[in-house]
Amino acid sequence: MNMEQFRKASLLTAIKTPYTEQGDIDLDCYDALVTQQIAAGVDGIIVGGTTGEGQLLDWEEHLMLIAHSSTKFGDRLLIIGNSGSNNTREAVKATEYGFASGMHGSLQINPYYGKTSDQGVLAHLLKVLDVGPAFIYNVPGRTGQDISPAIIEKLAKHENFIGVKECSGNERIEYYEQRGIACWSGNDNECFEGRHKHASHGVISVTSNIIPGIMRILMDNNEPELNQSVQALMSWLFCEPNPIAINTALMMTKAVLPVFRLPYVPLSQQLREEGMTLLEAVGADNLVGKLPVVLSDDDFLIVV
Repeated sequence: MNMEQFRKASLLTAIKTPYTEQGDIDLDCYDALVTQQIAAGVDGIIVGGTTGEGQLLDWEEHLMLIAHSSTKFGDRLLIIGNSGSNNTREAVKATEYGFASGMHGSLQINPYYGKTSDQGVLAHLLKVLDVGPAFIYNVPGRTGQDISPAIIEKLAKHENFIGVKECSGNERIEYYEQRGIACWSGNDNECFEGRHKHASHGVISVTSNIIPGIMRILMDNNEPELNQSVQALMSWLFCEPNPIAINTALMMTKAVLPVFRLPYVPLSQQLREEGMTLLEAVGADNLVGKLPVVLSDDDFLIVV
């Protein structure tokens, strides 16, 4: 896999990890979800990212899912394993295992919670870049620390630097793209303008879990009316911390079993009813799954 192949990918889905009623990873359901992503023309998937609840998977599960995805779908999709960690030793080891299992690239985050200095962020990310091709993920809202342009511009000189998943807005994305640094939007509601007005390489998307075909069109074509038509749905998908709403949506369309791993719990009845209206407006033909149903509180299973 060369850098040009990565950089041609304009739509990458941060794929959902579904569970069985016993709380284990549901591989049959996962395969069905990925197959629908392929049918919609998605270029690749992020395995075990925030949306895929990598934070709730143990490393055995996490690496198994990367290996499974690489073996089953690696000839049809870019497989990007979220092997980042706030522990450099752990991130390096997981990334080495991920590449040994067949993934094409990794997603790397800066140390969170137990934050470090800017010099430490740079040193951490250079260590994981040494292992193999990587997207750098900047999401200050979750990590509490911005990866500044000064850091990214240094990282961009590394031979294994693919680009940035950037959640700080389109002005930052345009800044990078003007300097030849490949950038993908991490904010679905901004990704259309990011692509068509600010020259982003594309999006790493949550919304494409539920409407992959529409997200494909939005990355390929300048259709502002279509973009506007799904803005309310995108807003709803982030009404609670991700991935709560996308999980609930996929359960409402029967695409996955209604099983949550704590600490995530379903959206409230009122929010589910709001989502029902938005999903119906998109149309069943555009949804992953079937026509949505609201579901009752008793329909959900909460596991540890």
